Amino acid sequence: MKFGFRIPNLNKRIAARTSVKRLIRHSLGFKAPCGMGWITNPKKALYNRVYNRTSSGCMVVLMMWLGLLFCFILMVHVSLK
Repeated sequence: MKFGFRIPNLNKRIAARTSVKRLIRHSLGFKAPCGMGWITNPKKALYNRVYNRTSSGCMVVLMMWLGLLFCFILMVHVSLK
């Protein structure tokens, strides 16, 4: 189990969207609704729930830093007037 930041991987992102298994399942209509992972594969659903709560993407931190930078710039700009 990974704790901390998730590292983006373009190859895995593309592979997940273009797999043969996914294409067949979607074309036949055998797709469970959102939130049904506990029924279809409980072990994977539990793993994903823990993983998503204990790790965060690098973009979240980047956006937080940009937001703080924007607030700082705005404060400096207002104080100069």
